[in-house]
Amino acid sequence: MRYLTHYLSLAATCITLTSSFCLSANANTAISFDNDNGLDSIEVPLPPPESNSANCSSNITTAISSIIDRSELNQGKWAILVQTLGGTNIYSLNPDSYMVPASNMKLLVTAAALQEFNPDNQINSTSISDWIKVTNLNSDNAYANTLLSYLGGSQSVQQALTGLGVDTNGYRMRDGSGLSHNNLATPRTLVSTLRAMYDGRGHEVFLASLPVAGISGTLKHRLQQTTAQGTVRAKTGTLRGVKALSGYIDHPEYGTLVFSIITNQPINQPSAPIVQGVDDIVLQLSKLTSCQ
Repeated sequence: MRYLTHYLSLAATCITLTSSFCLSANANTAISFDNDNGLDSIEVPLPPPESNSANCSSNITTAISSIIDRSELNQGKWAILVQTLGGTNIYSLNPDSYMVPASNMKLLVTAAALQEFNPDNQINSTSISDWIKVTNLNSDNAYANTLLSYLGGSQSVQQALTGLGVDTNGYRMRDGSGLSHNNLATPRTLVSTLRAMYDGRGHEVFLASLPVAGISGTLKHRLQQTTAQGTVRAKTGTLRGVKALSGYIDHPEYGTLVFSIITNQPINQPSAPIVQGVDDIVLQLSKLTSCQ
């Protein structure tokens, strides 16, 4: 009886899951029952569920600022641009700053290749379509550099991207993989490329090559069991001190959002909190709603 008194308030509002286990409606606490002796005295703490509350668009700047102002994230620089497919700005922070983009450079190379070649053309007995899929989905550096060589180098990429309306002053390409820290790109360049490729030549191959959050490629284990799972298709980028994510969000209210998030941090910064920060920003964008 001493346990019954101690847990009465929890048990009274308990949501039954099985005959011997329930979850308190008032706390993140599981209460187990012994079928022979009644209420047990053991509490099992449960992780808090993800908040699915929408984020009003007028508050998105505050929400993102609270993420990048974390002590483990504010030692470096952030550059972010989020737009609708039509080019309306949703959020902007240093969008024209040159950043080391890591593997986000693969977006420029693969977009250029689809302007220059038929997807059925082959490289080493592999179709351009499949080659691009491996390049982006698995972020294969060798495939990316071979594709750049097959294109004829960075000048050919520049010509192809100019045809898409991408500003040639928005990037500096030193390799196709993004491994060089001498590669530079602005979020605006990446967003411009993504917007142009959404319904441009080769768009089906391009979109299919991008990892899907929580489901495939380099995003398979990120943003799982969140509102972003299955709705975010994007290219990752990772080097020491560099994290990037650029792609699309299938948004229920805004349609397709196009985004690029790049952060350049000190190379001795732990990687996990930076990746979490990028994912938290994407999660805030996936929950975005108008303020009506």
